[in-house]
Amino acid sequence: MSKRKREEEEKDEIEEELEGEEENKNRNSRNNKDYRVDSQPNYKTKFILEGHLHAVSCVKFSPNGKMLASGSADKTIRVWATDTGELLFSLSGHKKGISDCAWSRDSRYLCSASDDFTVRLWSIESQKIVRTFRGHVNTVFCVDFNPQSSLIASGSFDETVRIWHVRNGECLKTLPAHSDPVTAVHFNRDGTLIVTSGFDGLFRIWDTATGQCLKTLVDEEDQPISFAKFSPNSKYILSGSLSGALRLWDFSTTPPRCMKTFTGHKNSKFCLIADFLVNHKEQYIVCGSEDGQIIFWDLQTKNIVQKLSAHSDSVLCVNCHPTKCLIASAGSDLDTKIRIWEHE
Repeated sequence: MSKRKREEEEKDEIEEELEGEEENKNRNSRNNKDYRVDSQPNYKTKFILEGHLHAVSCVKFSPNGKMLASGSADKTIRVWATDTGELLFSLSGHKKGISDCAWSRDSRYLCSASDDFTVRLWSIESQKIVRTFRGHVNTVFCVDFNPQSSLIASGSFDETVRIWHVRNGECLKTLPAHSDPVTAVHFNRDGTLIVTSGFDGLFRIWDTATGQCLKTLVDEEDQPISFAKFSPNSKYILSGSLSGALRLWDFSTTPPRCMKTFTGHKNSKFCLIADFLVNHKEQYIVCGSEDGQIIFWDLQTKNIVQKLSAHSDSVLCVNCHPTKCLIASAGSDLDTKIRIWEHE
C-alpha cells in the first residue's frame, strides 16, 4: 500500500470515528446557529471573568453546559454561569492551591486536586465539602470522575495514581503509575480504562477494574509528558509534551502508533491542557501556548487554522463546551482573568 493511500485511509478513519459520538450529541441542534461552524474557526471574546487572585490552573464546563468551574492557586474554586458570565459562588476549603477539578456526569458534584495532598468532593447544591480523600503524600496534580461518577482517579507528584470510591471515600487501588510526578489521569468513555502520563516521558493505559497496566507508550522525543486524554470516542489518545508538540495516538496497535503531530505552539515549562473541539461539521485540536496565544489545528490536515491573542502570559488551560461553540481559557499569575470565547 502506498504511503499516500494509507494516509488517506487514516484520515477517513479518524474523521468517521471521532464524528460518531458527536453526531448523536448534535443531531437535534443542527439548525441552531449556536452550533454552526464554518470552514475556518472564528472565535471572539464573549466574556472576561475576573476574581481569582493567582494563576488559574483549570477551567471545566459542566456536562450540562450551564456552568464553568475554575480552580486556582489562590486555593478557591469559582463556579460561573456559562450564559451570562456571572459568578455563581466560590468554594473554599483547600489549604493550598488547586491544580485540577472535574465534574460528575450529572453536574451535581465537583472534585478537586490540591497542593495540600488531598482530593475534595463538593456538592453544587449545598456548596459544601461532601468528602475529603486523603492518602497521597505529595501534591495532587490531576483528577477525573469515571463516566458513572462512582469512582475518582487522582494523580500525584508522589508518582502514584489512586482510585477512590466516591460514596464511602475508600481508596480501592493505588497504582505505581510512573517514576516521576503524574501529570494527567483520564477515564475513557465507558470507564473501563484510565490513561495516565508523567514527567518520566511515558503514558500508560490501565484496566480500571484490575489496576493492571495494559500498555505503555513512549514519547519519541523522550520529553516529559505534560498531558494525556482519550478522544471523545476513546479510539485515540491525545498527548502533550514539553517538546512543544501534541500527538494523536492509535493505541489499538502493538506497539501504539503516533498518527499525527501538531506543532506551532510554545510549551517548554508548564503542563498545558489541550482539548478536542469536535462537532458534526468540523474537528479541531485546541491548546494554549506559553506566549499567550490559543492555537487551533485542523484535526485532519494538522494545519493551524486560527491563532487567538488570548492572555498576557502563558495560557495554562483550555476547555471546550460540551454542545455549543464556546471555549474557556485561563493562565498564569500575570493574567488571572478567565476568557470565554464564542464562534461567530
